[in-house]
Amino acid sequence: MGKVLVAGARGKFGAAAVQAFRAAGWEVSIYRRGTDMSAAAQGCAAIVNALNPPKYHDWARLIPAITAQVQAAAQSSGATVIMPGNVYVYGQEPGPWNADTPHRPTSRKGAIRAAMEARYKASGLPVIMLRGGDFLDETSADSFLNMVTLKGLGKGKLQIAGQPEVPRAYAYLPDMARVAVALTERRAHLPRFADIPYAGLTFSMADLKAEIERQTGRDLRYTQLPWAMLRLAAPFWELARELLEMRYLYDLPHSLDARPLASLLPDHRDTPFGEVVAAHLKAQAALG
Repeated sequence: MGKVLVAGARGKFGAAAVQAFRAAGWEVSIYRRGTDMSAAAQGCAAIVNALNPPKYHDWARLIPAITAQVQAAAQSSGATVIMPGNVYVYGQEPGPWNADTPHRPTSRKGAIRAAMEARYKASGLPVIMLRGGDFLDETSADSFLNMVTLKGLGKGKLQIAGQPEVPRAYAYLPDMARVAVALTERRAHLPRFADIPYAGLTFSMADLKAEIERQTGRDLRYTQLPWAMLRLAAPFWELARELLEMRYLYDLPHSLDARPLASLLPDHRDTPFGEVVAAHLKAQAALG
């Protein structure tokens, strides 16, 4: 075990990482924004970099600043950096995506992330890039699934952003955080820069609809995210602009390669799809 510094502990991945590392017996230190991260990282074996600008705000300026801060802390402490990666860097490359898939981003945010990853790789620092699809967490009111897809569930609606039959990659955060802990504990046996895909769950909105109907006994109907309204609002609303840029991912069938992680952690088992759906339904009921 050891001590881990979690930066961004109030965010989705950061909160899940805090719980997972504590459950595994690690001493967890929480980084406070605005303080000296290099000082906070002293004595830590790992730094979880879960810092991310909220709602895609000002990525071009903030992502490089965060990267420089984390790299300085890792350099001074000797800690391994744990990064939750995403799939933006691949653009529309064929999958399943893994470390051998070329980085050919088709979005501005994908290009920013690709540059960030290249910077980590070139640094020579020990880095575990654990890459997942869309985050799932029933406790996060602002996850896309809770905030958009399931918002009208009480009225029998499932709001979708693309074609219902398109399979997409998802990462259930309690599982992804457990994987992050297990990889951190095996860090001595990993490459200096370990780019590891976390396949998690792959499902379509049609799969989700069928599972909810099976569990609830209710018939649901689809409604589409009003992209045209978002386009009209985009000049005045930053989040609308950023969502429009990532629209392609809702129409692009994609998945992450499960084989690399299976070879590293053969005993790892993800929470079954039905249980993840049930947890979200329970949370939605609690939220009314």
